[in-house]
Amino acid sequence: MQKIHIIDVTNRDGVQTARLGLAKLEKTMINMYLNEMGGYQSEFGFPVTCHETNYLNANLELAEMGVLKPIVLSGWCRAIVKDVEESFKLTKVKHLNISISTSEQMTLGKFQGRVVRKSSGDSGKPDVITMMTDAVDRAKELGVDSLGVNAEDASRTDMDYLIEFSLAAKEHGADRIRYCDTLGYDDPFTIHERVGKLAEAVKLPVELHCHNDLGMAVACTLAGAMAAVDAGVDAYINTTVNGMGERTGNCDLVSIILAFKKSSGFTGKNLLDEGVDLTKSWQIAKYASYAFGVPIPINQVAVGDNAFAHSSGIHADGALKDRRNYELYDFEELGRGEPETVETGRQIIAGEYSGIKGFRNVYDRLEVEFKDDAEAAKILELVRFANVHTQKPLTEGELKFIASYPEQARKIMTVIP
Repeated sequence: MQKIHIIDVTNRDGVQTARLGLAKLEKTMINMYLNEMGGYQSEFGFPVTCHETNYLNANLELAEMGVLKPIVLSGWCRAIVKDVEESFKLTKVKHLNISISTSEQMTLGKFQGRVVRKSSGDSGKPDVITMMTDAVDRAKELGVDSLGVNAEDASRTDMDYLIEFSLAAKEHGADRIRYCDTLGYDDPFTIHERVGKLAEAVKLPVELHCHNDLGMAVACTLAGAMAAVDAGVDAYINTTVNGMGERTGNCDLVSIILAFKKSSGFTGKNLLDEGVDLTKSWQIAKYASYAFGVPIPINQVAVGDNAFAHSSGIHADGALKDRRNYELYDFEELGRGEPETVETGRQIIAGEYSGIKGFRNVYDRLEVEFKDDAEAAKILELVRFANVHTQKPLTEGELKFIASYPEQARKIMTVIP
């Protein structure tokens, strides 16, 4: 039976949100929470970007230690041989997605004649498909464990060329094709038709990467994934926490999980990975909101303040009699419902100028003990650097992470120009 797997791209596409971003420690915590939630894979960064190197390798160390397991950590780079080689030179990454534009608009508009979609044989210019297959070949030579090939702007690429591109990727050993609706151009009907044709022709798992420019990222992801499954191949869906991402964002992680679990046509079909744990939704959504500095909209699916709020007399009465009257799913399923303590009196916060007494007080409240003063001083130094690193008070999860994995935390926060 075909399955649908989640590849979250918060740490690659989400962090490309204009005016925003995540510190490396925050990206690491996103990976930790995704792992707890049962995500199949996290596209956790850019192996050829030097300020990512220590963070990437430290997270890969956490994977080797069994901390970030079973989630797969994958990098993203351009479909260029040099980028593939640099990825393996700078990091220990073993899973990659390589990307190149396939539409006529982007090929002409971005490459400006330097690269062509099809080589005439005597132009001397590189062509898109050859560039991609050369990069695939090099990645295979260097020992990549899994490789996705991204067709950027697939939704505006003519089908014949998209199929030719995808067949070439398959022939050279790609594990899946990423169908990128880069501008949110598709609607649920067109993407179902196009992905169905692609999957039927290529017989390779299809990865759906949908943007929200027309407000349909979740719907298009749902339709595209089902087209792949109906054609007999696995589907991989790209998500971001709280729908963060370029321009108007990407497919929201919690929304698409709920769509596959609760919508009328999918209830009981069990298409998603069995390991997906919906009860971690509240935790990851709240953390991403804090880390990005973007409040969760009041009407956000499942995690917004009004998702389970009722004020109309008829609605309130109906919900109190039987929650199913006006609630499609339960707030407990999302990890909601636990009371949250808000300090209104004295607060001791660990920050970049903290002393040992205040620091020990913070960790005592977290029930974290240190074997001696030397260990406490070591963690205090890292907490100070972490506060400089994030420029905001550290969360309980971040504080516990630093105490549990100090050497990896040190690497994560180290950037050498």
